[in-house]
Amino acid sequence: MPPEIAPWREMPPGIRQHLIQRMHDRSIRIEDLNRLRVWTESRPEVPDGDWYRDLVSFKLCGKGKYPKTFLLRDQVATGQEL
Repeated sequence: MPPEIAPWREMPPGIRQHLIQRMHDRSIRIEDLNRLRVWTESRPEVPDGDWYRDLVSFKLCGKGKYPKTFLLRDQVATGQEL
């Protein structure tokens, strides 16, 4: 059974800090973060390996149950698209 994406409170502090920094670096808007929040709160299943979710104005990339970084809309993501 594939893992579910980890909720924010269960992510290691280093991952949370990295995501916060990338959010600021990429100028991700609150509306976009709200769309991300709704998706992650549904506890979607994610593959064990690399994956990404295209959220229109940015992409969330992860590996297994942990999100790893945000990419700009035009940046190329690798892994399985969710």
